[in-house]
Amino acid sequence: MKLYFKHFAIILFAFVLLNGCDSQRGSTIKSNIANLTAPVAEKQDSVLTIHGDTRIDPYFWMRLTDEQKIAETPDTQTQRVLDYLNSENEYTDLAMKDTERLQENLYEEIVGRIKETDESLPYFENGYWYYTRYEEGSEYPIHSRKKGSLDAEEEILIDVNELADGHDYYSATGLQVSPDNKILAFGEDTLSRRVYHIRFKNLETGEFLDDKLDNTTGGGAWANDNRTYFYTTKNKVSLLSEKIYRHTLGNNPSSDKLVYSEKDPAFYLGVYKSKSDQYIIIGEQSTLANDYHILDADNPNGEFRQFTPREEVHEYSIDHFEDKFYIVTNWEAPNFRLMETPENATQKSNWKEMIPHREDVLISGIEVFRDYLVVSERGNALTNIKVIDQNTQEEHYLGFDEEAYVAYTSINPEFDTEILRFGYSSLTTPNSTYDYNMDTREMELMKQQEVVGGHNPDDYTTERFFAEARDGVMIPVSVVYKKSVEKSPDTPLLLYSYGSYGSSTDPWFNSSLLSLLDRGFIYTIAHIRGGQEMGRQWYEDGKMFNKINTFTDFIDVANHLEGNGYSSAPHMYARGGSAGGLLMGAVVNMAPHQFNGVIAAVPFVDVVSTMLDETIPLTTNEFDEWGNPKNEDSYHYMLSYSPYDNVTEQEYPNLLVTTGLFDSQVQYWEPAKWVAKLRDKKAGDNALLLKTNMKAGHGGASGRFERYRQTALEYAFLLDLEGIRR
Repeated sequence: MKLYFKHFAIILFAFVLLNGCDSQRGSTIKSNIANLTAPVAEKQDSVLTIHGDTRIDPYFWMRLTDEQKIAETPDTQTQRVLDYLNSENEYTDLAMKDTERLQENLYEEIVGRIKETDESLPYFENGYWYYTRYEEGSEYPIHSRKKGSLDAEEEILIDVNELADGHDYYSATGLQVSPDNKILAFGEDTLSRRVYHIRFKNLETGEFLDDKLDNTTGGGAWANDNRTYFYTTKNKVSLLSEKIYRHTLGNNPSSDKLVYSEKDPAFYLGVYKSKSDQYIIIGEQSTLANDYHILDADNPNGEFRQFTPREEVHEYSIDHFEDKFYIVTNWEAPNFRLMETPENATQKSNWKEMIPHREDVLISGIEVFRDYLVVSERGNALTNIKVIDQNTQEEHYLGFDEEAYVAYTSINPEFDTEILRFGYSSLTTPNSTYDYNMDTREMELMKQQEVVGGHNPDDYTTERFFAEARDGVMIPVSVVYKKSVEKSPDTPLLLYSYGSYGSSTDPWFNSSLLSLLDRGFIYTIAHIRGGQEMGRQWYEDGKMFNKINTFTDFIDVANHLEGNGYSSAPHMYARGGSAGGLLMGAVVNMAPHQFNGVIAAVPFVDVVSTMLDETIPLTTNEFDEWGNPKNEDSYHYMLSYSPYDNVTEQEYPNLLVTTGLFDSQVQYWEPAKWVAKLRDKKAGDNALLLKTNMKAGHGGASGRFERYRQTALEYAFLLDLEGIRR
């Protein structure tokens, strides 16, 4: 009955679309807030002075420690903050009350496209087929395997639904099975702070071991003796990963041996095992450099040795095969090149070039096989996969037909195979997994994401073009819309981007977006500087003292879209999250009339104060991304664009801001302070809404379906501003 009801709702919705959507100009949200009294945050000025410059922060008091947030009995300060956040939530709920039915329809529609009983494509490793499956009505995955054959009896590694029972939030990660296939290690987080306990399960008896490792990153690496496990712990204040320990099953974790400690707070730290299973690898990474220490996995009590001396500026990654290591490095190669070195002579002086540097192509990674080398590349804002025959050195590319797409290597645990498993997706093509025979060059579709209720890619149009930025640089743009939608000044358009950390925003398929596309929206991605879509220089031109390019690129893409008749400012919307939320905050200060509405999800908006506080997670690791405001030149540059510090008495677009109380990456007080200051300063009657998830962190709700409650909220916000009621 439940499935029938969902299908009926989809059919009914399709009928409404075919017979005309109930679209009425005027926003119920704006009408409602006209009759509501918005929360007013108390002001308590804090004087912040550095480099002879003084800032007055009236909302600095909103900060709480982790201990305050989880205390059973809130102290006065905690209660004061919680009362304010709850008052903003109540205000948002009242403002959006008339959209509740729309939100529920959107939620049912979005989750109705998800195949409830589903299973991932199995992959074979060390004698077992591994896969993840979901059961109807369940929020969490069931991780399973079968020995030798897919016809064998299923063995459940962990049923995350059972583990999550009784928790408001639950995440299981880093599943690692011991080499003898008998013990499972995995991390669990029940608070959404990305601080994990590592637990161990005997897969023969089904019982959990007494061993429990606290305050970890959630992952690790097994030595080949099946008893020794290496893992990473975090600084309890800054949450930076900083120490590697060696644990022996059955021993008290308090006696675990410290094998490595990272002294530089600019580096993240982790430990993993090589694909060859021959090395335990400690990897350290900062914005500008990598460092590795390696240990023979057959000798877990041995000493790690440094791969090559650490340099202040040198990014690289390593892969082991047989008697050598492959290295993807930016040593004298901004877009990276591929090198190799004997496994017993790994210092940089021994490296030999295999694939040279190219000015127009970024090497983003490799996959090693016995007879083939697969290279993942990025050029002209597109991803490509190149296959090299290791015996003949003959090379070829996999071919893709769509204008905008993303292709990537998938799970390939075996060396001795001619089959490459890779993934493919586009704005119209659901996520697809292929097996590619590198000998015969034949491609087989193994699994494609099923969109329940049906999805015809031919009903939609994808475009890819370049928009000129104000300094003459050409910005790639990806667009998708329904073929029945006509581009015009009255057409609603949502523009998305991220633009930081060299993280490229690829044109993936997202079934939830259909709810906007089918209601007449155009969806657009601006591949702005700060990502890596156009190579390494694209990233360099959008960070540190070039950060302003990220913001102006986004505005210039919006202007291009408007100038070419895709939409107009009264019907244009923008969305970004985390560092993309910084983008939203900067854009609404710089171009407040370019968008009718903006969604800023978990936004990093209090840039200067956060980067001055080295106790906050991520701060010290990101000085090379944003700058260190303890340096006067960085301080003034960051201050020039920091959204919180640049709020002025002007009109702002309609704003929906979201955050999570337990967010460890962008602390909740950043968006909370920003909204309070905006509410105090802004002119006009546009909506300003803050929604705080009081039980979750940076990624929102942990459940498979529950997370789409926020998506429905965001879409309802956009649709209501357009006067679309259904």
